[in-house]
Amino acid sequence: MFLPFRDDNPHTITPVISYGLIATCVLVFLYQYGLGEQMRGFVLTYGFIPATLFEGAPSPIPATATLFTSKFLHGDFMHLAGNMLYLWIFADNLEAVMGRARFIAFYVACGLIAALSHGALIPGSTVPMIGASGAISGVLGGYLLMYPKANVRVLMWFYIFVKVINVPAFVVLGLWFLMQLLSAAGTPGEGAGVAFWAHVGGFVAGMVLIKLFLPRGEHLFHARHSAAWETRTVERQHDETRKRKGPWGYQKDPWDKKGPWG
Repeated sequence: MFLPFRDDNPHTITPVISYGLIATCVLVFLYQYGLGEQMRGFVLTYGFIPATLFEGAPSPIPATATLFTSKFLHGDFMHLAGNMLYLWIFADNLEAVMGRARFIAFYVACGLIAALSHGALIPGSTVPMIGASGAISGVLGGYLLMYPKANVRVLMWFYIFVKVINVPAFVVLGLWFLMQLLSAAGTPGEGAGVAFWAHVGGFVAGMVLIKLFLPRGEHLFHARHSAAWETRTVERQHDETRKRKGPWGYQKDPWDKKGPWG
């Protein structure tokens, strides 16, 4: 088993848009689950239902609005946690290099394309699609082209054997995309309960759109900041974390993130 939990790209600004998206999704999730029995109606209202957009089925709010509102709803805690983890790892560097206005436009565009990719394949579906994963898939696709050689710190374990290893981003994200593509191809319609084609569409959109949203003169394929495939024990990782300067991390460590969350 493996779990990515950070990358080696330091960011040069406080990524307020990325943090704001995470905070908004968490707050909406808490509100959503606080509704109790009314949560189903909330999801049916603000989730994206393909039939309302493609076949004119009735909707409490405009169908086009649900293309946006659905990005802040999540089905359960693990759905939310997985999405927010990937957003936290990969979004900050794109926000730093694009600038905040371009980044939020890029994020929204990828989310729209992801939702439409899902809906176009099952236009008559009345099952709501919710979650930020389509937009986040676009972030992953953009990151792949911006920082393919960046290393992602991955926690790997097999029974009692636990290691932390630096895995190149093109390996982590390439495998992730392959899994989504194979899952999408092997799942008819909405049978899996997961919008795999939204993930695929968002990822491809991120790769296609990334260059359009970069400032003039900015280039793709940035260099790496640390050695690939380096391994550490969990104890060593814990010791280094304790040695970091200040409450939010030691900024000269290439694994540290500048900002309030390390």
